[in-house]
Amino acid sequence: MSKIYLVGTGPGSAEYLTSVAFKTVKLADVLVGSRRALDLFPDYQRDTLELRALNMDEMMEKTVELAKGGKTIVVLSTGDPGFSGVLKSIQRLAENVKIEVVPGISSLQLCAARLQLPWDEANIMTLHGKGNSAPILEVIDNGKPTIVLPDFRVHDLAQFLLDNGVDPGINAAVCERLSYPDERIFRGSLEEVTKEEFSYLCVMVVY
Repeated sequence: MSKIYLVGTGPGSAEYLTSVAFKTVKLADVLVGSRRALDLFPDYQRDTLELRALNMDEMMEKTVELAKGGKTIVVLSTGDPGFSGVLKSIQRLAENVKIEVVPGISSLQLCAARLQLPWDEANIMTLHGKGNSAPILEVIDNGKPTIVLPDFRVHDLAQFLLDNGVDPGINAAVCERLSYPDERIFRGSLEEVTKEEFSYLCVMVVY
């Protein structure tokens, strides 16, 4: 049976790649991933497919077709494939294709570690591709910390929460570019988050 491996590549730095991720990539006839993910494997010498925001559906379909044609495919998924990763997309398309998931370290895990925040009872959410929407409002005041992957801009998410009645003085933290040399941890109030500039590689915590 055809096979696709989904490999989690961690939050960004090669230091957070697992040894099994390296071993799995060596099996690939074709390696699929974003440029940021592909760059983590500079020694890979065979075919690659680069995923971009505008070609994601096309590349996922091509990935499945290559697997059905007998190629061993490894798809790189930033963080962990099962959380805001490629698992859902591949499952929708890959009928009669065997899938094996190699988990990775999510940026949410690293965020919780940096903040020394036990996260077994936290609200865990992703807004990637969903926009700033009502689901976060349903949990933000339930007494648990909320760890969230913003849709794009942290500033916009913070402003959305304020516009919907969340206390501007509530504690917030933003973990930016986790695992990279220019990693930044910001702590302050939710209102203060709206006054800061952040890149798109962020995790936000409200607690």
